[in-house]
Amino acid sequence: MKLFFLSIYFLLSFNLCTSQSIKLEMSKKNNASTSIILMIADGAGLSQITAAIYKNENKSHLESFKVVGLQKTHAVNSLITDSAASGTAMACGTKSVNGAIGVDIENKPYESILKICEKKGYNSGMIVTSSIVHATPASFYANVFSRSEYQEIAFQLSKSEVDFFIGGGEKHFIKRNDKKNLISEMKDWDFVNNLDEFDSSTTKKIGYFISYDEPLSLNEGRKPLLDIGLNSMLKKLNSREEPFFLLVEGSQVDWGGHDNDLEYVTSEYIEFDRAIGVALKFIDENPNTLLVVTADHETGGLGITSNNIKKLNSKVRFSTKGHTASMVPVFAKGVGSSEFSGIYDNTEIFKKMMLQIN
Repeated sequence: MKLFFLSIYFLLSFNLCTSQSIKLEMSKKNNASTSIILMIADGAGLSQITAAIYKNENKSHLESFKVVGLQKTHAVNSLITDSAASGTAMACGTKSVNGAIGVDIENKPYESILKICEKKGYNSGMIVTSSIVHATPASFYANVFSRSEYQEIAFQLSKSEVDFFIGGGEKHFIKRNDKKNLISEMKDWDFVNNLDEFDSSTTKKIGYFISYDEPLSLNEGRKPLLDIGLNSMLKKLNSREEPFFLLVEGSQVDWGGHDNDLEYVTSEYIEFDRAIGVALKFIDENPNTLLVVTADHETGGLGITSNNIKKLNSKVRFSTKGHTASMVPVFAKGVGSSEFSGIYDNTEIFKKMMLQIN
């Protein structure tokens, strides 16, 4: 009888310990820090997205998003923003003047969400189809009053805590007025020549320059990058225990808008849409992730007047070769995504993402 009660006692103790262990593990998972993927299609308003969908056999990964909002994009000094002011608003949560990166109207520097995440132990990455020192990516790691200070922006990237980047603009690191070779000074970095080398590298910091200056467009011969590169970047980030902040920019949708070239716009956005598909697959497998897809502004004032999808190229109208003040859409999925519905200022993108940072 004594042996029977002892057996019951140990069985209950084991079940209690197991139950507490499971609860503790669930608690850890529930309290785990959220990783954030911010995807920006530069210059993509609703008309650019619409045209790309019809060009892509009437389908888009955006159709799987349940949370959709609109953001107002104006700068401090202009109803029509540029990528520097809008990038700063989303990265730092403050309005600034056109041309300014990571600073306010009085040139006061602000910390970006990427820098804040890094201080909290996050890993970070950027993948863009422009140079890595272009206005949008620079807004997440640099503080300069003029977006054209490319050599200073490159210097600040070389001293940053960014872990991975893929983009163009190698010349700003090696052909410099100060005669420095920043790449040779970046001792902690492994600079690779292709994605295979990126995938196989075991260095903590990896850089991959896809071009010496600005990358070519897809129509000019650039190999598809965003979806394949994003997959590689996510594997690297997810292999580490810490959460991460990742910026993805389809930079050249904007350049197609400036050229009033619909084929340029849609081909670049369709590539961006494939990258959205990669990100969606990732958050399905890694639910403690927030995915935000948006733009920084609309470019070209695009209007679609065609009734025939096959004649879409000849039946569109661009009203400008510059940007417009139109609101741009925001799509969100994952942890905290409900915050992104409604209409709000672009500075709210920063604030809503910050709600998920522990």
